[in-house]
Amino acid sequence: MYNTHTDIWVAGAFAAVVVDFVVYPFDTLKTRIQSPNYEKVFKDARTGAVQRNVLFKGLYQGVWSVVFSTIPSSGAFFTTYETVKSILHNSSNSSQNRNRSSTNGTLDKFHLPFTHSLPTPIMHGIASSTAEMVSCLILTPAEVLKQNAQIINQSQSKNNKSTLSNEGKDKGKGNKSAMRQVISKFRHHPWRLWSGYTALVSRNLPTTALQFPMFEYVRSRLIERRRRRKAESARRAGTRHGTSESGQSDQLIERAGLTGLAAAISGSIASTVTTPIDVVKTRVMLSASEVRDKGPFAVGRDILRNEGVRGLFKGGLIRAGWTAIALGLYLGLYEGGRFWLEKRRMERDGVGRDEGEAVV
Repeated sequence: MYNTHTDIWVAGAFAAVVVDFVVYPFDTLKTRIQSPNYEKVFKDARTGAVQRNVLFKGLYQGVWSVVFSTIPSSGAFFTTYETVKSILHNSSNSSQNRNRSSTNGTLDKFHLPFTHSLPTPIMHGIASSTAEMVSCLILTPAEVLKQNAQIINQSQSKNNKSTLSNEGKDKGKGNKSAMRQVISKFRHHPWRLWSGYTALVSRNLPTTALQFPMFEYVRSRLIERRRRRKAESARRAGTRHGTSESGQSDQLIERAGLTGLAAAISGSIASTVTTPIDVVKTRVMLSASEVRDKGPFAVGRDILRNEGVRGLFKGGLIRAGWTAIALGLYLGLYEGGRFWLEKRRMERDGVGRDEGEAVV
């Protein structure tokens, strides 16, 4: 890898912004279904049928709070993830690194006092969990604003606007955007924007701890299988395997295409398993503006008591589907962007591909 921290930050931020716009409507639907007021706001009181004109309206409400926070949070995640993963690999394989330090001095730069090698899945789990805690600290206020904005019924706001205009009072109050309405709730208590940090970390830590080891494993198997098949095909055809241009094309496919596929598989599995935690997190964040907001355990008990186990899996199918799409696109774009930045930096510095791959 011949990327700097800036390359990793830019690639991660670019991928995150693109994905936010693509999958945000699915996230809004999931939040509305998980909302405790779903039956009252998004269903007809008489017939019990879903009001599609309300449920599917304003699917991009609150999107800008996420976009603006995504750039620093995603950059912080990938920079932390790659750094911690590199340090753990170097420390866990210190004897090999010392032998190679003569060819690449950067390998022996950071070491932790390990006496035994850590299993690769454990290293990936530690790296992703550390990165997630850093990222969540930046992302929590935006998540609280976003999820509260997603459940606002703009139709009622328009009706309020019409009534207020007729009465000649507070003209324009009903014209507030969803985000402005939410921000006004936290105007006097801005620290409540971080009240969902524990819930967000409680959901994301097990998700990433499951997701990234699975992702790294599935990706390595897919790449190994593809290379084995290409080598077999080349041997049968009696041709030399790979040229400079085809090698770069293969790397792009492996780092972007296969990365996206592996991320989609691991993401859908991890998101399905952790859906109950996501439901609790959503409820905690939706109650963040209340004077007496409840903690994750109290919210979880209320859901079990009032809605049963089924209530903990609300929105699970939507979450699994959009996570597969989002994470596949996210990590695929990230690896593709990182590859492009790496190639451009190597060409500028006059570094060959083999030499660049030796740099960690």
